[in-house]
Amino acid sequence: MLGKKDKKDPAPSTGVINVIGEGTHIVGDISSNGDLRIDGTVVGNVLTSGKCVLGITGAITGDIDAKNADINGHVHGNITIKSLLLVKSSGIVNGDIKTTKIVVENGGEFNGGCVMGNAVSVADEPNENNGTTTSA
Repeated sequence: MLGKKDKKDPAPSTGVINVIGEGTHIVGDISSNGDLRIDGTVVGNVLTSGKCVLGITGAITGDIDAKNADINGHVHGNITIKSLLLVKSSGIVNGDIKTTKIVVENGGEFNGGCVMGNAVSVADEPNENNGTTTSA
């Protein structure tokens, strides 16, 4: 009985935060189950089931797929967000956006197309012919 109090649950923490610091340059895709904060440069796609925070010195050349995102830096790629996308006053997005909700602060820039609403989190864009072919 004495040792039972000291045992810790081996399950991973759900509050994991991954940080890519200023001056760090990553070439390749990033995938995470926790939140991400990027203050460096990423050339590749970023996928997380949590929140992606792009700091003022951060830059991503690639697509972002996350639950939530705060963009303070530069993004050159498409963004898919399941809940809320916040483009801060210093943020610049060059690419298409799919999100349930979006806020672009005064001074924030967004250059591209945008699809938003509840349907974004449920399904992707439908296929034109639904995989069927017709003959004339």
